[in-house]
Amino acid sequence: MTSTGPMQGKGVCSMSRKDWKLVISVLGSLSGKHKDVLAAMVGLGVLAGARPFIAVILTGMLVDAVYGGRELGELLRYVAVGVGVTFVIQILEGIMTMFFNRKLEYMQEIQAGPLNEKSMEMDYEYLENAEVQEMRQRVERLGGWSLTAQMLSTLNKITRNLTAVAVAVVVAVPMLFRGSHSLSRGFAGSWLMAVLFLAAVMLLILLEFKLGRYFNRKVAESRQQMSGYENRKKYYLEILSEPEKQKDLRICRQQGLYEKEFADVARGIRSTAGKVAKHVCCSISVEQTISAFTGFLVYAFAGLLACGGMISIGGVVTYAASVLKFTESMGSLVYQLSWLGGNVARARDYTDYMALPQRKHAGTIPVEKRRDDRFTVEFDHVSFRYPGTETYVIRDLSLKFEIGEKMAIVGRNGSGKSTFIKLLCRLYDVTEGCIRVNGIDIRKYNYGEYSDLFAVVFQDFQVFAFPLGENVAAGFAVEEERAKDALERAGMGERCRRLEAGLSACIGKEFAEEGVTFSGGEKQKIAIARAIYKNAPFVIMDEPTAALDPESECEVYAGFDRMVGRKTAIYISHRLASCRFCQDILVFDQGKVVQRGRHEELEEQDGLYRELWNAQAQYYA
Repeated sequence: MTSTGPMQGKGVCSMSRKDWKLVISVLGSLSGKHKDVLAAMVGLGVLAGARPFIAVILTGMLVDAVYGGRELGELLRYVAVGVGVTFVIQILEGIMTMFFNRKLEYMQEIQAGPLNEKSMEMDYEYLENAEVQEMRQRVERLGGWSLTAQMLSTLNKITRNLTAVAVAVVVAVPMLFRGSHSLSRGFAGSWLMAVLFLAAVMLLILLEFKLGRYFNRKVAESRQQMSGYENRKKYYLEILSEPEKQKDLRICRQQGLYEKEFADVARGIRSTAGKVAKHVCCSISVEQTISAFTGFLVYAFAGLLACGGMISIGGVVTYAASVLKFTESMGSLVYQLSWLGGNVARARDYTDYMALPQRKHAGTIPVEKRRDDRFTVEFDHVSFRYPGTETYVIRDLSLKFEIGEKMAIVGRNGSGKSTFIKLLCRLYDVTEGCIRVNGIDIRKYNYGEYSDLFAVVFQDFQVFAFPLGENVAAGFAVEEERAKDALERAGMGERCRRLEAGLSACIGKEFAEEGVTFSGGEKQKIAIARAIYKNAPFVIMDEPTAALDPESECEVYAGFDRMVGRKTAIYISHRLASCRFCQDILVFDQGKVVQRGRHEELEEQDGLYRELWNAQAQYYA
């Protein structure tokens, strides 16, 4: 009767009108451009729900025809009509099933489209918010099925069961009450007996649903517990599959720790899998027992009606099969409604995720186009704390600088250097105060145009498994000479000339066996080349030589002028060697600029800069 599987969340009886509106709203927003899928879903459900009754009705008619002594030709006509109608319905059903299932196969991609667009457009702070990212994972965590596919599949089953229930009622109810007008035919043929029979059937359906929901809830709890073990297992298997992660494992002889942890996970999975299997078996046993008892009750009552002369022998077949189909469909219908109700939480996650604000796109003022790339930047009493925290990372920062110079930003870890750059690039908006470019609040600028001012190489830079040229150009359209020049200026010219495929060489072997494996330092140079290729007024480098060997570091510093030309270059570095090449140095400490000046000036002053310089002086000798 009901299908075995984990019940998701609250049942249909607990769903409010608001929950139903939410489900319909999400389904409409995700399937709005694919109305043909909804039509196929409804049509397929109606056909699948009605088709079994053709055989049921035909069988009853044939039995009555045989007992009535009808001629063979008439019997064959019955069979021909039944087979013909069934064949046509099955053809239509097959076409719709193929179309519907094909759509469901890539419904994950259909749903991922708006989710990915939202991820690329939302405020950066939400990308660093663990709760927001977990919200998205919950939307997608459906055993490989998207939220849309899950809902559409469930609604298809609901439509099928609703159709089956409706047809069963139309077929069975007239037969049930045929001739039951009084007690003249005895208690078995009375209205009271018919009502009692229906009540018994409904109670059995309710009992099956209640017991099934109980066991399915137990299954869901066990599987939720298992998911934690599965996540740990995935993590441990990734350690074995990634050589980089095995270096520490082997050098530190951590194999014993790994084996113990993996054994604990395996035991947990075995234990929870056993609980799942036990509850599933109980659910199946309950379903089969109640189904068997319901079948006995239906056929017994049909036999009583036949003995009383109220229905024919063929009517017994039609009536009993219809009632059994009714009970089966009712149980499945309630179950599927409960399953749909379980997706309310995911639907709410989806709508909440899609409703996250996109304040950065509110600006409309175009950025001034200057041929000399000179801009004035002003931080006016800027303070900032990350969302959800009370600690200020930047405190009442006021400074002004002219674009077109080379600036170094130094300081201890956690002093606010990288946060300063995030605010300047408007990855985050200030908590207090204002940042102005050419006298205008940067929040008023069009965000896309404002972003075009910056070419940034972050400390945790990313080089993707795309062709080398596309990585440098950050797009499909690659100007080869410009890309080669950027690589040359970043110190990758000789390495690239040795590549057989040149700019078409794929980085890494994730998607191409002939891909090229670059070192960490080479990847950082590719990231620097990408910043040069962008040709933006600002070139910002966060720890630009962190992954480079001393010789490459010296090459990069010596070639800074060649790399950035007349553009503004801002360097964030723990290595103060970069400061020698800069006209302006900002020294950060606890979210404030505590010193500012040229290297020669700051080296002579008492303060943090000289302290840091002296601590590293041995490396510059």
